[in-house]
Amino acid sequence: MLEQLEKIGKDAITALKNITDTAALEEFRIKYLGRKGQITQMLSQVGHLPAEQRREGGQLANRVKKEVSEAFEQLKKNLLQSQQGESKELVDVTLPGTTINIGKTHVITQTINELLEIFGRMGFSVAYGPEVEDEWHNFIALNIGPEHPARDPFDAFYVGGNTLLRSHTSPVQIRVMEQTKPPIRVVAPGRVYRPDTVDATHMYMFHQIEALVVDEDISMVDMKTTIDQFIHAYYGPEIKWRLRPSFFPFTEPSGEVDVFWVNKQGKEDWMEVGGCGMVDPNVFDAVGIDSEKYTGWAFGFGVERLAMRKYGINDIRLLFENDLRFLKQF
Repeated sequence: MLEQLEKIGKDAITALKNITDTAALEEFRIKYLGRKGQITQMLSQVGHLPAEQRREGGQLANRVKKEVSEAFEQLKKNLLQSQQGESKELVDVTLPGTTINIGKTHVITQTINELLEIFGRMGFSVAYGPEVEDEWHNFIALNIGPEHPARDPFDAFYVGGNTLLRSHTSPVQIRVMEQTKPPIRVVAPGRVYRPDTVDATHMYMFHQIEALVVDEDISMVDMKTTIDQFIHAYYGPEIKWRLRPSFFPFTEPSGEVDVFWVNKQGKEDWMEVGGCGMVDPNVFDAVGIDSEKYTGWAFGFGVERLAMRKYGINDIRLLFENDLRFLKQF
């Protein structure tokens, strides 16, 4: 048994000399030094030797285990140092680091959030409605009957029966007035869909934000004052804007709001950003609000148009092409 123990020690030392990686070293550890390893098993057999051989056997077993363990630890240390050295040699600190792309909100989302924050400071609450609407909320309740010529620019994108993609966010105003008694002070942002011919300022899908105020003794003065405060809060005190007469079936009298702008090419012009007016009494009658007691005003602004004026964007299509070179500017 003593000869066998000495042979195991020599074999272990020889095996260590042929190991060149940590995987093989781990296999060696399990074979010789593990709980069921050869050296561990031989140590457990020392107690079965004859009494006169136990002392010599114990000393030999401890010496073999110590030599093999020390050689194992030294080789393990050398292999780890070698791997670390190779790893360091592969790192070129002069190379540029890995670029990490950090996401951010789209310029349209940024604009909507800023608009809602401004209206929030002005005392407006926020309301949302479905993008798939019925004709009652999208047209009829807004004083746009089936034969009304004002339906022509909006009457499209039907998804079945009398259901269509909403052409403005005004249906949200109808839903609010159906469920809420005056006084009402609310803004409604969201996507809308129209069969517009796509060009630099038109898109078949865009975003609107509408405001509605209903109370006693509301007048055009209140509306114009609110628009003025909003426009200057969003663009700054130097902005120039104008209110000109227009027509909408759901407001009377009605107007258009234009802002003066200079695009990146240096061209100066007026840009229409939305419509406004006093709520037509027929709209109040449709939702059960007493038009003799209450008056109100509403306006709807195109979010893309507002952003284009603020950032000097001369083509609305840039906002939807998902070109990161463009979007990263905002």
